[in-house]
Amino acid sequence: MDERELRKKTLKGVRRVVTKVGSSLLVSLGAGLNTAFISRLAGELSGLKKRKVEIVMVSSGAIAAGMERLGLTKRPKAISELQAAAAIGQSSLMHVYEEAFAPWGLKVAQVLITHDDMRDRRRYLNARNTLLTLLNLGIIPIINENDSVVVEEIKFGDNDLLAALVTSLIDADLLLILTDTPGLCDGDPHTGGKLISVVEKVTKKVETMAQGSQTEIGTGGMVSKVGAARLAARFGVSTVVTGCGDPNVLERIFAGEAVGTLFLAEGQRLKGRKQWIGFTLRPKGGVVLDQGAQKAIMQGGKSLLPSGVLAVEGDFGRGDAVSCLGPRKKEFARGLVNYDSHELRKIMRHQSSQIVNILGYKYTDEVIHRDNLVIL
Repeated sequence: MDERELRKKTLKGVRRVVTKVGSSLLVSLGAGLNTAFISRLAGELSGLKKRKVEIVMVSSGAIAAGMERLGLTKRPKAISELQAAAAIGQSSLMHVYEEAFAPWGLKVAQVLITHDDMRDRRRYLNARNTLLTLLNLGIIPIINENDSVVVEEIKFGDNDLLAALVTSLIDADLLLILTDTPGLCDGDPHTGGKLISVVEKVTKKVETMAQGSQTEIGTGGMVSKVGAARLAARFGVSTVVTGCGDPNVLERIFAGEAVGTLFLAEGQRLKGRKQWIGFTLRPKGGVVLDQGAQKAIMQGGKSLLPSGVLAVEGDFGRGDAVSCLGPRKKEFARGLVNYDSHELRKIMRHQSSQIVNILGYKYTDEVIHRDNLVIL
């Protein structure tokens, strides 16, 4: 299969797209919001809407727009200053989006999310329901991390990661990352680096190519984009990372042309609760398993019992997400644990029938039930 056929096959049937737009495209220090680009982008996205493709945007730019209004030339370091810049810039950014989409008869809605919203199952489902309702109403949700209230413990880190998580949240078919470079190149694109058109799997070699660097107004770079593509691939979603110099870039991508870098999805898609457990939650610790327990989980689809646990890493509570590590401490699965770290250190290497004698009580026989266990 040649590349054009591969791209057409990958994009065929795409009905829901998460489009991430970076600060470098939206804002230039000294000139403010790039309204010309935003208007052009709105026109291109309206073309996708005419194809019956649902669009969710993940937009950077609030902090950068606030920096412009505050007269700052470098991104603040202090969280409080970043929060203030976001609060000032967010309204300006959304106003420009509303005006850009209005000529095409499209409405937008602002949705602000933090990692806490994704970790908590109820808030995760609330966010999902809100976004799906907006899509059903024909509205384009524009998502950003809630920078005006976020603190270090709940930061996604950058909007590339947020966009990848949103593909999971709404069961999107494609992640589209728009940036100011042609895509992933085998060197600096400004000094002759050549575009890598298709990436079948994100390997160490691919990560080495991602020579991204932080800009004065953004937090990303190609490193974070490749990381987002790797995460989306694990969800079973392909990613296109592309520049926006061509005003018809989206039309060309969906026509199967070799535009940008296509990162192919890996394996079958996980949906619902298991996708949330495996890829959205942050592990609070880890459990090291013996070979027998690892084989039982990976090949037999079994639950994890205390007898298979060799060691416990970190401190975590009952119900937290933990990493399941093989004897060489390489993560191969994640799950929701039924015992906290202190309890588990007491019952590990013992049979389930001994739990009551050791602890004086028992929640379940399993450390992690197979229904709450996801192989990575």
